[in-house]
Amino acid sequence: MSGNLTLLDDTLARAKAEDRAALIAYLPAGFPTVDGGIEAVKAVFEGGADIVEVGLPHSDPVLDGPVIQTADDIALKGGVRIADVLRTVREAHAATGKPVLVMTYWNPVDRYGVERFTAELAEAGGAGCILPDLPVQEAGVWREHAEKHGLGTVFVVAPSSRDERLATITAAGSGFVYAASLMGVTGTRESVGASAENLVGRTRATTDLPVCVGLGVSNAVQAKEVAAFADGVIVGSAFVKLMLDAPDHTAGLTAVRELAAELAEGVRRTS
Repeated sequence: MSGNLTLLDDTLARAKAEDRAALIAYLPAGFPTVDGGIEAVKAVFEGGADIVEVGLPHSDPVLDGPVIQTADDIALKGGVRIADVLRTVREAHAATGKPVLVMTYWNPVDRYGVERFTAELAEAGGAGCILPDLPVQEAGVWREHAEKHGLGTVFVVAPSSRDERLATITAAGSGFVYAASLMGVTGTRESVGASAENLVGRTRATTDLPVCVGLGVSNAVQAKEVAAFADGVIVGSAFVKLMLDAPDHTAGLTAVRELAAELAEGVRRTS
């Protein structure tokens, strides 16, 4: 193991040693602009995020709800390219020294070239990739190149995943396991619910990797609820919505920084 996967592992281990969950934020690259997106990633780190997932905007995001779709549309209309995603990773990591992953659907990586993408992501200081629509049984080429460049491969598990399927997925992954707490698309929810806790328990039975929960967390109360049973709390739509709703970019940065600080309190279980 080399590269920034070690940084990711160490960050998650440190959170565990502090008896808390890690706070993982998601923001799409190129939103509202490439430079603005880089500032937003830095802002959530400043607020207290441990890890950031940088989204590679996609025209047909099957997992993403309307908030992230809207942001992706803005980024795509602005002409965002993979080079901009890699620049976002590079500048955010260089400025903070913290782990930055890319979350992407498989098609853009496949078109760009797996060897080229993994080499450039590693060179940019990326810790790895979350690949929500890449089936494990088709991930051999990706994993080979990711491992060569010291990148983590994070797979997504869902409440519908059977136990034997969970074991197959977790055996192939590295960094952490992304547990989608609800069936359906991303977005903030009133309650994250018992299905997430059940899924974390079933996933933990198959792996020593940290299990981090995403889809639905939007405030400190929910973050605390999830932190009671998960190794990491993943928040995306709530940050993106603040950026969309802000009267101007500076206000948006302030809002996401403040939300990150509130969530960082929430994931500290004893607070």
